[in-house]
Amino acid sequence: MGENLDRLNANLERIEELSQRLVAALSTRPVSDAGLEGPGPDLYMKAGMAYLNEMMTNPAKLMESQVEYWGKTLTHFMQAQQELAKGNFAAPEDTTPDDKRFQNPMWKSHPYFNFIKQQYLISAKAIQEAVDDLDGLDSRDRHRVQFFARQMIDLMSPTNYLATNPDALERAVETQGESLVHGMENLVRDIEANKGALLPTLSDPEAFRIGGNIATAPGEVVFRNEMMELIQFAPSTETVHKTPIVIFPPWINKFYILDLKAQNSLIRWIVDQGYTLFVVSWKNPDQSYADTGLEDYIEKGYLEAIRVAKEITGEKQLNAIGYCIAGTTLALTLSLLKKRKDRSIKSATFFTALTDFSDQGEFTPFLDDDFVDAIERQVAEDGILNSYFMSRTFSFLRANDLVYGPAVRSYMMGEAPPAFDLLYWNGDGANLPGKMVVQYLRGLCQGNRLAEGTFELMGETLSLSDVTVPVCAVACETDHIAAWKDSFRGVTMMGAEDKTFILSESGHIAGIVNPPTKKKYGHYTNPEVSGTPEEWLGAAEYTEGSWWPRWERWIKPRSGAQVPARIPGKAGYPSLAPAPGTYVLEKANA
Repeated sequence: MGENLDRLNANLERIEELSQRLVAALSTRPVSDAGLEGPGPDLYMKAGMAYLNEMMTNPAKLMESQVEYWGKTLTHFMQAQQELAKGNFAAPEDTTPDDKRFQNPMWKSHPYFNFIKQQYLISAKAIQEAVDDLDGLDSRDRHRVQFFARQMIDLMSPTNYLATNPDALERAVETQGESLVHGMENLVRDIEANKGALLPTLSDPEAFRIGGNIATAPGEVVFRNEMMELIQFAPSTETVHKTPIVIFPPWINKFYILDLKAQNSLIRWIVDQGYTLFVVSWKNPDQSYADTGLEDYIEKGYLEAIRVAKEITGEKQLNAIGYCIAGTTLALTLSLLKKRKDRSIKSATFFTALTDFSDQGEFTPFLDDDFVDAIERQVAEDGILNSYFMSRTFSFLRANDLVYGPAVRSYMMGEAPPAFDLLYWNGDGANLPGKMVVQYLRGLCQGNRLAEGTFELMGETLSLSDVTVPVCAVACETDHIAAWKDSFRGVTMMGAEDKTFILSESGHIAGIVNPPTKKKYGHYTNPEVSGTPEEWLGAAEYTEGSWWPRWERWIKPRSGAQVPARIPGKAGYPSLAPAPGTYVLEKANA
């Protein structure tokens, strides 16, 4: 007993030391624009006025909702009291739906924890219904109010607090408080790593080494400028198709999502099918890139990569792939090349790319003027949008999975982050140049000027209708970043006569990184790429397994005859570094 008490006291002393470090770490947080921390006052005003108007015009409806909420709350309270009055240390009947946050049996059996859980779920449902039933708001404002209401509901979950989390309390008792010490160490580590800001570490940062146990496909950096490194991957077949492929990955994260490990590497798989493959690895910008815009990504990224790939292979055309924001910019590049009568691109493949932003989906809460104005002010001051802001935005779109769940495991349970390669990549973000951010948000997301044919760039007015090369677009069914219906709508607006659309199961990453060997997620196809997304899906055919082989059957007839395999580092472009190169190693917060 005495030994356990000594251990507990030692752990409490350690917590006190860590608390001092935590205060010091929090004090280092740079001041960011207040507009990035929440919606502007106009949204609160609109919601308040809508509620007031509802109260004045339809008081019976509000009263009915309140009475229903009070009734459920009071009924549950009385049921809990009755069980205790009988001398039963047990919870009343629990018919609440399953929720992975409440997996501990004590949430159902223990009267204290069950009472807290049921009262929380009753309140959460009442808040959500009150927001959903609120009249007097347009669809955009309603979407935003619903989103921020959900954020508050998720934040207030009893699982997020030590005193109301049975898992965390049990662990603390079992370990004489050591789990809380480890949790505090994890919290301090994250605060220090993010320079005073809080974002849970999702994966063990020491478990992976880029070029060591991830991003290991052999190849060479054959070109480098201030915007990108161009990697030519080593062939694995004696002959290859004449027409090379160039992949343009998003510059919000690193290219190696397509080469995490050998078993799920799209890069290796494409090479193994007999293609000469180039992949762009983007520079991680610092403040000196403040004036770098989309025109720089196109001129010094896309056009230079195209030029170098053509020179190395001796071909006049290549097949291009653009992933996410790089797919959006590929569409801009194709429109520009059309204007210039440049036929360098033979076909274009789009992975989870948006080109029509008329419906902004789950990003609606972040694309009103209050947020975009704040981003514009922030990048004007810093020159870049730090990767922290983008990571936080994406995380709060799935707050329970990417914020609160990991925070509970790390800070209250004291668990070390798992060794998970995809989550490691997810945390290895990149900064964004200030000018590019504003162009993207104002011109594309808010203005939707590419789809409307009015996006001015590089002396031309660019339009989706100028995308006339053969197109294959791959979207993902549960993608919360680039919703498949929005992606489909953009493809239908392109000027190409030859269009293929593939809908993969799963989300933004898992739906793309879906190797045939796993046979995990299937896909839908329908040769008629027109009409509404719902009509297309209603007539689509489902196929089990990965879309990769189907895409390869599409790209193969557009890739020419077989020629001897091309070895990187020759053809006048000697190797500058082995793959994965040097730019991929640069950290956003270094």
